[in-house]
Amino acid sequence: MLNLSDFLAGQATQYQLAPSLTEAVATLALACKAVAHEIGHGALRGNMGEADQQNVQGEQQKTLDLISNDIFVKMAAQSPHIAALASEELEHAQIFSGKQAPYLLVFDPLDGSSNINLNLSVGSIFSILEAPAGHIDEAAFLQPGNRQLAAGYALYGTSTMLVLTLGHGVYGFTLDPEQGEFYLTHPALTIPASTQEFAVNMSNQRFWQPPVQRYIEECIAGKSGPRGKDFNMRWVATMVAEVHRLLVRGGVFLYPLDSRSVGRGGRLRLLYEANPMGWLVEQAGGLASTGHRNILEVEPGSLHQRVAVILGAKEEVERLQEYHSFTDPTA
Repeated sequence: MLNLSDFLAGQATQYQLAPSLTEAVATLALACKAVAHEIGHGALRGNMGEADQQNVQGEQQKTLDLISNDIFVKMAAQSPHIAALASEELEHAQIFSGKQAPYLLVFDPLDGSSNINLNLSVGSIFSILEAPAGHIDEAAFLQPGNRQLAAGYALYGTSTMLVLTLGHGVYGFTLDPEQGEFYLTHPALTIPASTQEFAVNMSNQRFWQPPVQRYIEECIAGKSGPRGKDFNMRWVATMVAEVHRLLVRGGVFLYPLDSRSVGRGGRLRLLYEANPMGWLVEQAGGLASTGHRNILEVEPGSLHQRVAVILGAKEEVERLQEYHSFTDPTA
């Protein structure tokens, strides 16, 4: 099987990618391996509990959140290709003073950490952006998702997988724990345009806006309803696992705007979650939307900006966008 190093070399040759970009991706793969190791030993080392602090989002941090964040920060600091980083767990960007490097890194070090104690799937999400020439500050990170150079995630589940895009399709790699190598096991992942499966947190139903209410009610109505077919619902509460299902099996994932999140724009973070996952989905033939516009076209206003997220099968996302077209995006 093709290992990650050979795959990256092939991509660089075929698409004339800068070696520095593929080397930066290889560094992030190392970070994901290290995080997988820490998660696998978390209970044995007593690292499965909560840390005595909150992140900038106001969320209670887990010990493994902090460990995972430190791993990514240290790997990025050691890389000659990463000039600065922004993390979901850090209030401000970290700029490596004096380092002349071409890229910025944004990442969510441990997505779905509420599932850690349940031994369910968790993951890491990352995105690479171009660094500006000269002075770098936090404003340099405020780039729309369509300017990403590479994006991906690691899924720590029954096996550790790395799924990534460099702008030319989506590829999945599985970690061989004995050899410590990622091997290509899921080439050219694609999302079918139609589906009979949706993923959403139904406990939030009473807060949803009318377009989402309508869409989910039609799915639940099944064959006897206007859609004329039955749907299955799934929910893992880890975005990495939800998007991985889309890429492997198809479907649509929703974390829509609701009456509680209108003031802050949504629930999920634009830079750390929505943009990298949205680009992966679109590279696999799906669509990524806020309901009112393409996620990758949203101009970020702050490092921790939130946004509504609808990802997956093209026909379903287009239907949801049609339903949203009759509503006020700020209501």
